[in-house]
Amino acid sequence: MLWGMVIDGVDVPEDPPARDHVAELLGRIAARDEGAFAQLYDALSPRVFGLILRVLVNRAHSEEVLLEVFLEIWQSAGSFAPNKGQGRTWVMTIAHRRAVDRVRSAQSSTDRDERAGLRELATAPVGVDEQVELRIESRRVARALEALPEVQREALTLAYFGGSSQSEISALTGAALGTIKTRMRDGLSRLRQEMGVTR
Repeated sequence: MLWGMVIDGVDVPEDPPARDHVAELLGRIAARDEGAFAQLYDALSPRVFGLILRVLVNRAHSEEVLLEVFLEIWQSAGSFAPNKGQGRTWVMTIAHRRAVDRVRSAQSSTDRDERAGLRELATAPVGVDEQVELRIESRRVARALEALPEVQREALTLAYFGGSSQSEISALTGAALGTIKTRMRDGLSRLRQEMGVTR
């Protein structure tokens, strides 16, 4: 098919739409073409790894997730629909989702460890007055957090209880890094007000 347009009665040729090489490779991978899979890995693994590393920061975890991403591509290449987007975008979306899932999984593990630590702390011999003070303070913090807008509470909870960095929170929530910084600053300011802390 010839691509072109007519301007003032003159036929002007146009370049054909760019071929989506990744989509072509995905089609071959869906048919279990190992050579196409190797080509895709060689072409995209550095970029995919870079995206995962930006989310996870930890290199060893990023390498594990990279393998998971390409395993998923091998298993589900047949579900890629070329009419719904570019092949590269599909691959990068899988990578981002896997990286975010790993962050959430790590956060759940951290939460479990914290709960276990709190249980151990609760069994440690602590004076009655100290126990009462800790419970009162814990309730004050929980009430103050509840008074915050949801987006501020989420950012602070992910940072201080989940151990996530601002970049990780940005990746988890889909909000820009600057927005996360603002939410945390405003949330801390309001938290101080709620708890009657002055500085």
